Amino acid sequence: PSFALLQVAALERQIFDFLGYQWAPILANFLHIMAVILGIFGTIQYRSKYLMMYAVWLVLWVGWNAFIICFYLEVGRLSQDRDFIMTFNTSLHRSWWMENGPGCLVTPVMNSNLALEDHHVITVSGCLLDYQYIEVVSSATQIFLALFGFVYACYVSKVFLEEEDS
Repeated sequence: PSFALLQVAALERQIFDFLGYQWAPILANFLHIMAVILGIFGTIQYRSKYLMMYAVWLVLWVGWNAFIICFYLEVGRLSQDRDFIMTFNTSLHRSWWMENGPGCLVTPVMNSNLALEDHHVITVSGCLLDYQYIEVVSSATQIFLALFGFVYACYVSKVFLEEEDS
């Protein structure tokens, strides 16, 4: 895939993670954006080492996105209600899509004993697609793009190395 498509997908992900105060994904997205820039630089400058580093990063990126899919689908012992991994256990923030998904109606619950001092309790209903599935689709898209990027980086790196040898 083109590097522009990879950058747009990463920036889209970064924006929505910032809106939801999801600090772990923000950090991972930032590193991914830097890796894509290095991949672009490696391609333009005929640097196979940068492309190999980009390919290694993509393996880690696929692993991260597989973890996100497992987290939102609550595979194994992962639980969104108990684990605040995405915010480094600093807050109760959730995915931005939880309150802003397509068709979602948010209703505040007044005078709830469950609310902490600086938080409010809400109910969300009427969503056309639950936020977990939006996050899963986003991560699956990132995995799909990363697999194409990995094949591209390996192939171009091999071509660059063959040119250096001849």
